[in-house]
Amino acid sequence: MALVCAISNEVPEHPCVSPVSNQVFERRLIEKYIAENGTDPMNGQPLSEEQLVDIKVAHPIRPKAPSATSIPAILKSLQDEWDAVMLHSFTLRQQLQTTRQELSHALYQHDAACRVIARLTKEVTAAREALATLKPQAGLVAPQAVPASQPAAAGAGGEPMEISEQVGMTPEIIQKLQDKATILTTERKKRGKTVPEDLVRAEDLGKYRQVASHAGLHSASVPGILSLDLCPSDTNKVLTGGADKNVVVFDKNEEQIVATLKGHTKKVTSVIYHPSQSVVFSASPDTTIRVWSVTGGNCVQVVRAHEGGVTGLSLHATGDYLLSSSEDQYWAFSDIQTGRVLTKVTDESAGCALTCAQFHPDGLIFGTGTADSQIKIWDLKERTNVANFPGHSGPVTSIAFSENGYYLATGAQDSSLKLWDLRKLKNFKTITLDNNYEVKSLVFDQSGTYLAVGGSDIRVYICKQWSEVLNFTDHTGLVTGVAFGENARFLTSTAMDRSLKFYSL
Repeated sequence: MALVCAISNEVPEHPCVSPVSNQVFERRLIEKYIAENGTDPMNGQPLSEEQLVDIKVAHPIRPKAPSATSIPAILKSLQDEWDAVMLHSFTLRQQLQTTRQELSHALYQHDAACRVIARLTKEVTAAREALATLKPQAGLVAPQAVPASQPAAAGAGGEPMEISEQVGMTPEIIQKLQDKATILTTERKKRGKTVPEDLVRAEDLGKYRQVASHAGLHSASVPGILSLDLCPSDTNKVLTGGADKNVVVFDKNEEQIVATLKGHTKKVTSVIYHPSQSVVFSASPDTTIRVWSVTGGNCVQVVRAHEGGVTGLSLHATGDYLLSSSEDQYWAFSDIQTGRVLTKVTDESAGCALTCAQFHPDGLIFGTGTADSQIKIWDLKERTNVANFPGHSGPVTSIAFSENGYYLATGAQDSSLKLWDLRKLKNFKTITLDNNYEVKSLVFDQSGTYLAVGGSDIRVYICKQWSEVLNFTDHTGLVTGVAFGENARFLTSTAMDRSLKFYSL
């Protein structure tokens, strides 16, 4: 069997063995290595030329000593170059092996760090859950027992200042709510069942087509518009919340962005435009509700009413109070002027996350949807659950009250749309949608004549007959928001394809 040099991986002309590593080397290569390093190239232990042991093999006849200008001299020069290349190659192989070992060690440290972070995250989550169970429960008996820490005013740096105070539902607030409800009920009775003269007729609504599409409102890197609202007093002002964590105010007539509001640390899932002030509201899974000034383009308050992600927002008819629902199973009622939470309630018997919330038109009752397919009706003044509407078979995704206050429309992840009579407290109509249809948004127009559904596509139904008068499939992504313009003169929608679309004649 031929001997092979451990450095050059070739058959040596003058083989020798190192007693330190028991490896065979070409004598001239190992002597050069020892002269430079003084160690064995295989294990790094000290080695001298005297320690090398020659191996006797049959050698070819050695040529005569070449002269400086002979061909053998050139061959000798080439041999020296080759030896240098072999030594350099061996050094590089050693460096590669060392680098591999260092990389392996670094990867092991990274894996260990990830395990520690995961363990600490789990411990933090467990601690938060334990803390939540230790807090006094608001429930139906003591709704004011849950502490609230709310920001009230902006500090010098523009960041909201936090205050820790529980105000509660004072008699003055309850009287204010009652007075507003009385006014709204009276106005509704005066209007009676008459339909506004300027309201678009069903036959004209059925002729609507897409007239505009805007895709540049939100970032393309994190595509998707998740929420939509129009200013009630000027429906040409459009408000959207995106997966890019931004809130955008858009002017339909000017076809340009009025303001881009940045501050949330996660996607924006709910937005509301104040009817009479240049103020908008937004909610996010980052557990915060933010109050923004459109003219100033800044956040004026951060309402921290929940421990979990905020899933729904609704503005009271007075324009002074916000209703919010959350994954922490609580709904909260907050004063937007002070930023304080007035009350915070959960249904302890249900123990389920809330998915959406909406005020009844008179503002004294409201509805919430749950992750276990229940719709709950609450009395705001008493903070009690007064009715439950079971029937869906999936998490409730959207609820909407009709303008006359008689009907409630609900959608869930069961490909169905249910309509409830609030006077008889029963389901009087179920619209079965296409298989795997996802309902994401429900909205009645301001007169309560039409109901729009957004999800896998856009559908508009005429109330009472509950027949479909319109269907749009222009979006390439899931529709997340639909809204009617004044007197239903136009329809607008947002979707996960990052576009805001308008439809009219």
